Amino acid sequence: MSTGAVMGIVIVVIVVVAALVVASGEIRRARLRRMFGPEYDRLAKQLGSRKKAGAELTARQRRVEALGIRELAPAQQARYSGDWAVVQERFVDAPAEAVAMANALIWNVMKDRGYPTEDGNASMDALSYYHARSFEGYRQTLGLRTETATTEQLRATMIRYRALFEDLTGLRTVQPEHDGVADIRERGAGTHGAVAGRPGQTADRTATDPELAAGNRDFAVRNGDLAAQDTNRPADTPR
Repeated sequence: MSTGAVMGIVIVVIVVVAALVVASGEIRRARLRRMFGPEYDRLAKQLGSRKKAGAELTARQRRVEALGIRELAPAQQARYSGDWAVVQERFVDAPAEAVAMANALIWNVMKDRGYPTEDGNASMDALSYYHARSFEGYRQTLGLRTETATTEQLRATMIRYRALFEDLTGLRTVQPEHDGVADIRERGAGTHGAVAGRPGQTADRTATDPELAAGNRDFAVRNGDLAAQDTNRPADTPR
């Protein structure tokens, strides 16, 4: 075989290997985008490199899968269904308090499922892996001061909380079952609260804010519309 032929074969092999490496990288990035959703792009921008973001998320996946996150038992699902109905009803008269209760309820669910709720960062990492889409909405609520939030901000926060709550519990319809405000508060005592709307942070604002008193009575009706919209929302499979 001539030298020219050998060089041609070598060049072809190099080109093929390079193409395989590029394709492998694209497949890996596509897989991470499917798993982590907007978190991949956010982290790539933060770290300044898709490669660094991929390495971080691959390591995160290993850490999260080692946590042993478990499903809720049917009895737990039933209890949380009633608890959420209480929260929704409370929103009508005391939206800020209801938002705080909803946040506590989410963290109660996480604790029952085995999330490391004593470590906020580790819990957030796990949410970004198992519930990427609804977690992105939840992330947008971080830093919200419920005591100064507007009616629409509180309503939008409740909608985002509901999306994550449903993904965590596997519930899609929530009907009032019991008056359990005190129960939720008691179970939420000591739960990690390094996020917006933690228990004890807010008070009933309807007594001093006519906008809330008049504007939030439509929440129950609008919540029914949201339930219909949610049937078209792609949902993460609860894990």
